[in-house]
Amino acid sequence: MSSPMNQRFVLASRPVGAPTAENFRLEEVDIPALGNHDVLIENHHLSIDPYMRGRMSDAKSYAEPVAIDGLMVGATVGKVLESNHADYQSGDWVLAYKGWETHSVVNGDTLIKLNPDLAPVSYALGILGMPGFTAYMGLLDIGQPKEGETLVVAAATGPVGATVAQIGKLKGCHVVAIAGGEEKCQYARENLNVDACIDHKADNFAEQLAEACLKALISTLKTSGAKCLMV
Repeated sequence: MSSPMNQRFVLASRPVGAPTAENFRLEEVDIPALGNHDVLIENHHLSIDPYMRGRMSDAKSYAEPVAIDGLMVGATVGKVLESNHADYQSGDWVLAYKGWETHSVVNGDTLIKLNPDLAPVSYALGILGMPGFTAYMGLLDIGQPKEGETLVVAAATGPVGATVAQIGKLKGCHVVAIAGGEEKCQYARENLNVDACIDHKADNFAEQLAEACLKALISTLKTSGAKCLMV
């Protein structure tokens, strides 16, 4: 039986503006042999995140850019096929940080083992992963919202923003969401239970946002010193 091949997307050129299909190249390559402590993973889920656009650029940043012809970076959830690491066995589900490819060979010390009995493994890329952690720390540790305050959430229907909005409601905040388009705003109102949602594409966006925050302050006059947090 022949070994599987690895299909991967590499960065073919640096995009100008929004990335296009021409900026990437799909390759099929051999899977390298496993070294000591290495694990072979078959990737089932890939997270596509905003930070990846920055990694496609060679402008100065907090992280090194993806090299031309280099594997596009990204977090994945996959199942272990082979293991030279004592902590992992064939069939284990793991969270890895390698990239856009069907199979990854990684050092087992860099992996996080997942328990599919506790939650769907894909949640490790969302609410139980980086987006959830970003929302939790950004709002509760840095923002420290208080009951009765007005919380304005940008990109409110994305994984981070949606979590921030819901945590804000649990904390007793008046949540004003910002999203792009009426469909997203309707989702925010109906599914995230926000108090208002403003379409940032609207011509009078600034006026609508000011009005929503004013209404929130009026509704919480009994709470002295109410302030507006921006997330």
